[in-house]
Amino acid sequence: MPQFITVTDPDDPRVAAYRDIRERDLVGRQGLFIAEGETVLRAFVRDAPERVVSLLIDPKRRDKLDEVFAGLAHETPVYLVEQAVLDAVAGFHLHRGVLAVGRKPDPMAADTLLASLQGRAVVLVLCGIANHDNIGGIFRNAAAFGVEGVILDSDCCDPLYRKAIRVSVGATLSVPTAWLARDEDLAGLLERHGFEVLALSPAATETLAQLRPPERSAVLLGAEGPGLSAALMARARPIGIPMAGGFDSLNVATTSGVVLHHLRFAER
Repeated sequence: MPQFITVTDPDDPRVAAYRDIRERDLVGRQGLFIAEGETVLRAFVRDAPERVVSLLIDPKRRDKLDEVFAGLAHETPVYLVEQAVLDAVAGFHLHRGVLAVGRKPDPMAADTLLASLQGRAVVLVLCGIANHDNIGGIFRNAAAFGVEGVILDSDCCDPLYRKAIRVSVGATLSVPTAWLARDEDLAGLLERHGFEVLALSPAATETLAQLRPPERSAVLLGAEGPGLSAALMARARPIGIPMAGGFDSLNVATTSGVVLHHLRFAER
């Protein structure tokens, strides 16, 4: 079992990592991140218990978390903090009453992730997606449909930002994730590893319904508005999702779910 420690003073240095969460979110945590809520905590301890640094919880929730505590290393501190003190530490009312500090993994290169994937595979490649809700929603879909990995370019936001983790229901903690170096040849990299490059675009003439899922698919998703660059589109297979009533497009996270469902369950 972990080490249970009662804390009654918001200024206790042992809980400094949890102090003023929103302000710290903006400046970063030097290799650490905050996970929030019971559902996320369960996913975190299930998938990466070795990266849990500590927990901060309202003692009223302790009885519901026995299986979580059983998955933690013996030396992991669990700080028991009454709600009023917890709110003072966090800097706002935290109605979920459960926080964890985690240690980020070392960044993985896109080439390393792709080289590790053998046989049939689907990867998502995110280009310039800087909205944490969208990142979280995409990772949730990636986990739900068993995607082998997610690659982010250097203009994407951090999937281990607190809100992204929460929206993903913890999926950003478990889905294999890699980063593309700035100016790296994305299309060339994917082709070298045998992936067909599928670029989602409202302007595409080929529709998703016409697509027979390839053996190895790389699905490119761009930011809402700018979309994918013309240079990248020129080296990819554009795929569209038809809209009713002249509607232009779907939210990028919704698009990811529609496409991944097709790639997993359509006839090959």
